Amino acid sequence: MSAVSDRLPTFPWDKLEPYKKTAAAHPDGIVDLSVGTPVDPVPELIQKALVAAADSPGYPTVWGTPELRDAITGWAERRLGARRVTHRHVLPVVGSKELVAWLPTQLGLGPGDKVAYPRLAYPTYEVGARLARADHEVYTTTPGADAPGPTDLDPANLKLLWLNSPSNPTGEVLGKEELTRIVAWAREHGVLVFSDECYLELGWEADPVSVLHPDVNGGSYDGIVAVHSLSKRSNLAGYRAAFLVGDPAVLGPLLEIRKHGGMMTSAPTQAAVVAALGDDAHVREQRERYAARRATLREALLSHGFRIEHSEASLYLWATRGESCWDTVAHLADRGILVAPGDFYGPAGANFVRVALTATDERVAAAVARLGNGSR
Repeated sequence: MSAVSDRLPTFPWDKLEPYKKTAAAHPDGIVDLSVGTPVDPVPELIQKALVAAADSPGYPTVWGTPELRDAITGWAERRLGARRVTHRHVLPVVGSKELVAWLPTQLGLGPGDKVAYPRLAYPTYEVGARLARADHEVYTTTPGADAPGPTDLDPANLKLLWLNSPSNPTGEVLGKEELTRIVAWAREHGVLVFSDECYLELGWEADPVSVLHPDVNGGSYDGIVAVHSLSKRSNLAGYRAAFLVGDPAVLGPLLEIRKHGGMMTSAPTQAAVVAALGDDAHVREQRERYAARRATLREALLSHGFRIEHSEASLYLWATRGESCWDTVAHLADRGILVAPGDFYGPAGANFVRVALTATDERVAAAVARLGNGSR
């Protein structure tokens, strides 16, 4: 058996530890804008639903309760504009990262098969391909960049095409026309599309659209699956709660595989998700918090000499000072601010950093003050 180091890249966050120590040494403490983990409270109605389901001595099911499936189908129709979504079109998963990492393996992909994902992307897309020992290729949505566009890929042996809109890390949003073109191309060539839409409810200067919308898919879910998570929109990262919506011909076999693997969302978490998906008010409140933090951080970064690209949605600002991302990381760490270097997300991010909006109002205010006091 090959060593893990031969199959997987170095875990990126380990490289950030020295800079974290520098930032933590600031007299007023660290402002951690790197990982993007939620810091605001879990809404009370969700906590109450979790507690009410705490007496759950039996095993939960992989497919989830009928109430959970009803909640997912209802939310997809209400919030995404999907039509005629049934229980066969949905599948709960144990957080979206687990799904991304193991999907190629669960689809039966292996050597000779190809997985494609954006050239600036969440690193776990590559990890999933590597775990399956499949080939992988990157594409770009930026004209003139040194990579093919999604519909310029060689479809030979391409089994899985990852989309990510809004993007992590850039916040870029794929428009309805672009999504429609990609879905049509993938269907023409028999390529399965998985669309990671975990930040879809966090659009700022754009209105993200799901591949589940009939204007994109023509009213058919053939060959498409959307991935959604409650980690950011409901502050449930600690609950590990996510789900898939899309082609039953894909989700049915995945359900059977996941049954054999015991990939079950806990019963209390399932009850919490039902409560979360049934309430839009807490999502609006959380959006307002992030919008305020985004506005102040964005202005402070621009005033400090940064340029911000994309960032029209999601929980991040994709920023550059026109230098190595590690020089920028060091520059901010000296001011007690920790951010993620852009090359974590691919070589094309070498001159950028990802600045998360996931810090308390007090810590964001501290970052803004530090950016305003000192040289560029």
